[in-house]
Amino acid sequence: MQSPSLPSVLPRHLAILLLMTVATMFAANHVSARLAFDNGTGLLLAVLTRSGVACLILVCLVIAQRKRLWLPPGTWPWQLAVGLCITVQSVCLYSAVARLPVVIALLLVNTFPIQLALLSWALGGPRPTLRSCLIMGTILIGLLVVLDIPAWYANVDDMGPGWLAGIGFGLTAAFAFACALWTTEHRLARVGSTLRSLLTMQTVFIAMIIGGLSGIVPGGMSLPETHQGWLGLALLGLLYGSAFSTLFIFVPRLDMARNAPVMNIEPVASLVIGYFVLGQMLSPSQLVGGAVVVGGIVVLSLSRGR
Repeated sequence: MQSPSLPSVLPRHLAILLLMTVATMFAANHVSARLAFDNGTGLLLAVLTRSGVACLILVCLVIAQRKRLWLPPGTWPWQLAVGLCITVQSVCLYSAVARLPVVIALLLVNTFPIQLALLSWALGGPRPTLRSCLIMGTILIGLLVVLDIPAWYANVDDMGPGWLAGIGFGLTAAFAFACALWTTEHRLARVGSTLRSLLTMQTVFIAMIIGGLSGIVPGGMSLPETHQGWLGLALLGLLYGSAFSTLFIFVPRLDMARNAPVMNIEPVASLVIGYFVLGQMLSPSQLVGGAVVVGGIVVLSLSRGR
């Protein structure tokens, strides 16, 4: 008999539909960010907007749930570390989105399960199994196909000056996110999810303000130059805030251990939305490589779940 204190799990078809909707909203958020960047919006302003909306939502949740704002002794440095990791992840993710087709940027960032497995192993965790290594190798091969490395090597000018930097930013975002996940799991398990998320978003928000005032990123706080830029900025905050709050509120009822791989539809959704909104499209070979990457990540997620 289920305990009355535990939230009831949604039927699986509803949970999957909700997760697909959230993943699509996250994808639309990244496309909106690219639209904003293409129309003069500063990088730090975009991250500031996104984190500010998330902070407002989390403050409302803390007030509504009457959460106690208290961290266990010794966890403050680790909480700050997670906030800084997510700050780096946010800035690098949007930097990749500004330089690469949105779907490629997301595929790079979605390599975080590989980096997390290797990071956990390096820090004393279990060694990846042979099956996991084969899956991760397949993902990397698919990623090389998506990045179209031979074409880039043959003619760097055709790929644009930001191509290599965008790849670096995407992989750095994945590593920062993997570090945040490892720290959360091994150092912040006693901290409630609402408080942890609020403090993380506050760290990102404050870091963006400091970065903007110090001018560390030239033009980082530039306002949009066109109506499309303002629309992109507004949508990235609205879409991220809506997806974030929906996922956060319903996650206890979504059976994430079983259904989380559904979230990997995000690159697919970004491909479709990016085509219609931005005119971005991949070659047939890149599409095949993207399918290999997404499929490999899903299989790896299912293997870890089991």
